Amino acid sequence: MQKIELLAPAQNSQSGITAIRCGADAVYIGAQKFGARQAASNSISEIQEVIEFAHQFYAKVYVVLNTLLYDSELAQAQNLIASLSQCDIDGLIVQDMALLEMDLPPVPLIASTQMHNCTVDKVKFLEDVGFSRVILARELSLDQIAEIRKHTSVELECFIHGALCVGYSGQCYMSYAQGGRSGNRGQCAQPCRKPYSLYQEDGTAIVQDRFLLSIKDMNLSEHLADLLDIGVNSFKIEGRLKNDAYVANVVGYYRELLDELLPERNMTHASSGNVQLGFEPDPAKTFNRSFTNYNIDSKKHKLGSIDTPKAMGEFVGVVSEIGQQYFMLDRDNDLSNADGLCFFDSSKKLQGTVVNSVEGGKIFPQKMDYLTKGVEIFRNYNHKFISKLEGTPADRRINLKLRVYDTADGIALEAVDCDSNIAIVELKTQKEPARNGRSAQRNIVSQLTKMGNSIFTCSDIKNELQGDYFFAVSVLNQLRRDLVEQMLIVRQDNRPITQVEIKPNNIPYPQKILDYHGNVLNAKARDFYIRHGVQEISPAAEAGMDFDDKIVMTTKYCIRHQLGLCSVKGQNEPLILIDYECNKFKLEFNCKTCGMVIRKI
Repeated sequence: MQKIELLAPAQNSQSGITAIRCGADAVYIGAQKFGARQAASNSISEIQEVIEFAHQFYAKVYVVLNTLLYDSELAQAQNLIASLSQCDIDGLIVQDMALLEMDLPPVPLIASTQMHNCTVDKVKFLEDVGFSRVILARELSLDQIAEIRKHTSVELECFIHGALCVGYSGQCYMSYAQGGRSGNRGQCAQPCRKPYSLYQEDGTAIVQDRFLLSIKDMNLSEHLADLLDIGVNSFKIEGRLKNDAYVANVVGYYRELLDELLPERNMTHASSGNVQLGFEPDPAKTFNRSFTNYNIDSKKHKLGSIDTPKAMGEFVGVVSEIGQQYFMLDRDNDLSNADGLCFFDSSKKLQGTVVNSVEGGKIFPQKMDYLTKGVEIFRNYNHKFISKLEGTPADRRINLKLRVYDTADGIALEAVDCDSNIAIVELKTQKEPARNGRSAQRNIVSQLTKMGNSIFTCSDIKNELQGDYFFAVSVLNQLRRDLVEQMLIVRQDNRPITQVEIKPNNIPYPQKILDYHGNVLNAKARDFYIRHGVQEISPAAEAGMDFDDKIVMTTKYCIRHQLGLCSVKGQNEPLILIDYECNKFKLEFNCKTCGMVIRKI
């Protein structure tokens, strides 16, 4: 059966373990340096903690090392990779091609989405030079993914949920152009989540102080079947800066959806164990900016979240009555103490408060400021729901089938797990005939199937003892503990491990000329591209480029479409975007593809 991977983010060791508990087949986690989320860095020991927990379930741990590297950092990056390899990581997510010019341990390499993997030629090249997996660009449609799959055999990883970069990944230089913080160096200042004003070229104002580059969060839950049928191997959740509650909720949600879809396609999950959630997952109940399928279906949906870049949460009703210290809503609701609420005031500014109590439909908040009749109320913090996600939100166990039988001088216990691993332990002991045979048999079954705090559970036990024997509880418990310990050893010894050695070749790169969008920041990366036939190479923007009149972002998002200006005369004419620090950008539109480029002016 083909194995399909649900891949979850890990901000730290705790969230990584939470993700595995809730059903992730793999997690990706940042090392102490060189990850595209600088605020989500982890020490070797923290990564090792996640690995030890994950590998019990044959789940994988990929380490993110996907920033561009300066020449002075190459040796440090190589040493870090060597140390990570000693921890038995399952893969390394990278962006800088300099790494392929180094002597690396045989760890599978995964091409980061920061490489902008959006064409058949690019993905085929990455496969041919030794990458084990390619993370697809988020902006691709189903048809484009299908075309890539048709012409390649490399593993394909696809984002299915979480925050979206409005610009093409690895091709956005807006943060660096504004203040020197490069997204390709893990330091993005998120200019797309800041307010802007929009003008015509003659200075006529169109929109003032709106979050014009902020877009909704991705949710492809309705397209999982399509992606499975196309041939996607790994389904990725974004969120290495998200908390444990978010990780638990979203992983649990997609675990349940995939478990419904996989069997009918003769597919299975890529790791071991069954998950019992202690909550009913609902992505709307944790952080989101409302959802979009990012036009993966090739339809022109509106993508923007331009009123606020913050999470609004669930809509709960419209204010129908205002009292002295309370308000009421126009519909039934399940609001309770400590819930967080938010709403827009008359100036379209986001306001918030917390529920102190609810009595007979009357909601008593901490403050009543800006609340008026007719205001739409959203719950952005569901206290009861989040409480269920704290601690241990799920129980994940590996099923064992047991068989107990006689030996010459005692008894033996055999276990077979879901991966066909077999563990057998024997115990020397006297076999004393039982006074009550049925009671003795019940005692044997009861004690041997109590898996306690281990990662195992037992669905079936066969008693093949030749007589009705009485065994002390301590004897049976010892037999079971020995078996659990032995099965853990057997599983570790038999855990599938993939090693890949990269052998340099000279397969032609799809382009002969690379400008700053090629992100070549060091000499080894330059050597790589020259060896693969690139004839002209400009240095990466992070080498110190002057951005005047340069493109800082390309995006499939269109402000004209978002604001309903597509039918306006002169729809192709550029517009001017200005931020609160008076940085100016020219927006140039491509109506054929319904997208735009942003140029610094």
